[in-house]
Amino acid sequence: MPVPTITEAQFETEVMASELPVLVDFMADWCQPCKQMAPEIEALATELEGKAKFVKVDIDASQPLAQMLRVQSVPTYVLFAGGRPVAAERGVVPRARLREIIDPFLPRAQGALKAVELAQLLKERQAVAIDTRDAGSFGRAHIPAAVNMPLDEIEGRLAELHMHGQPVLYCRTGALSQELSEKLSNGGVDVPFVEGGFLGWEAEMLPIERGG
Repeated sequence: MPVPTITEAQFETEVMASELPVLVDFMADWCQPCKQMAPEIEALATELEGKAKFVKVDIDASQPLAQMLRVQSVPTYVLFAGGRPVAAERGVVPRARLREIIDPFLPRAQGALKAVELAQLLKERQAVAIDTRDAGSFGRAHIPAAVNMPLDEIEGRLAELHMHGQPVLYCRTGALSQELSEKLSNGGVDVPFVEGGFLGWEAEMLPIERGG
């Protein structure tokens, strides 16, 4: 996704007043590392379309703004959330690192829990993981102490679902469990789900139990 270059006059409306987090890429036409990073920034903008904004500011064309924000070298990346700078990186930065500083400020779906947040709740015995995948997938690998309850059975087993304590749903990717979580919430039953599902749990290198 092409990242627009904004002027100092546009900064207030495009960045400060934005409801979404905004990553501002302070750059210059003569800067080779800026050109090197451009495809990475565009790829991240595409990945987070609708969740975060990305803009460029040419420091030569907007010197007072660059000075006010103490931009001393390019490229410099400043993340704004709620109208204020909340994080910054300089130089050639891996896309994954930029995503890492943006993630905490992205809008989250109602009932969403990150894998690490569920891990903490499980440790404190304040939740139980409900594996909504089929029995075969559950048998191969699952979150430790998870209860297997296939997705298409849950709505008919709501009483049983809550007998285990505070249930937190997860599927393979998080998409199906989010859909069910939203459906249950609309019916007055709040059941959180794990963002990224079991794959997200594995990506965080959290413990896995194998076998039924």
